[in-house]
Amino acid sequence: MTISRFSSRISSRLPLVGGVAAGTVLLLAGPAFAHVTVQPGEAEKGGYSTIAFKVPNESDSASTVKLEVNLPTDHPLASVMPQPVPGWDVKVTKSKLDKPLEMHGEKITEAVTKVTWTAKDDGKIEPGTFQQFPLSVGQLPEDADRLVFKALQTYDDNEVARWIEAPKEGGEEPESPAPVLELTEPADGATGHSHGGSENAKSGQEQASDEHGASGGSEADEAAAGDGSDTTARVLGVLGIVIGAAGVAFGVIAGRRRSA
Repeated sequence: MTISRFSSRISSRLPLVGGVAAGTVLLLAGPAFAHVTVQPGEAEKGGYSTIAFKVPNESDSASTVKLEVNLPTDHPLASVMPQPVPGWDVKVTKSKLDKPLEMHGEKITEAVTKVTWTAKDDGKIEPGTFQQFPLSVGQLPEDADRLVFKALQTYDDNEVARWIEAPKEGGEEPESPAPVLELTEPADGATGHSHGGSENAKSGQEQASDEHGASGGSEADEAAAGDGSDTTARVLGVLGIVIGAAGVAFGVIAGRRRSA
């Protein structure tokens, strides 16, 4: 076999080998993108946040008809409000707390421990699609670095995907990872203010004062800029008059010289 014929045969097989390799990569990577996740993946400690559970349908023949999300009991959330999702019914389950929470000076003895979404006839998450289920949650704990939400995804063929394994820090991702919300330190060092938190919010008078100060500063800057513009215009006007007068004088003298 000549070298040119060998090279031609190798070249003809490269697309097939590349296709098999790409297919293998997609096959291995597919399950990693198919689990239930929290969007966005992080929120500030001590504040409030709107999160959404992103539920992709990983079945080729069945549709998702139910999602159950269990909220962490070691760091209960006093405020949990679901946003209506078209085509789905939602049920919020509350439980009594072993240790009451204090929020805005009030004691809270129960908290939401589970939220269940059930598809109506026109709902369902069909194969090849996904759905998001939003929740407003707070006040997020200040003494935790993450919240783990265990989720159950039920299909219309009665199969249940259990996304309940908490990821281990520094370890590999579990086969059925639970949705995790990472908690970060507030950007300005304060708490209870992010995403609608009102504990450290400014009063209306303070906001009005700030707005007035900002507006006043802006008006002062504009006035200063206006004064500078007027001064420049006046200087240029005087120079124009002087130059014009000099031109006239020069014309008169030149005319007299010609007459002479």
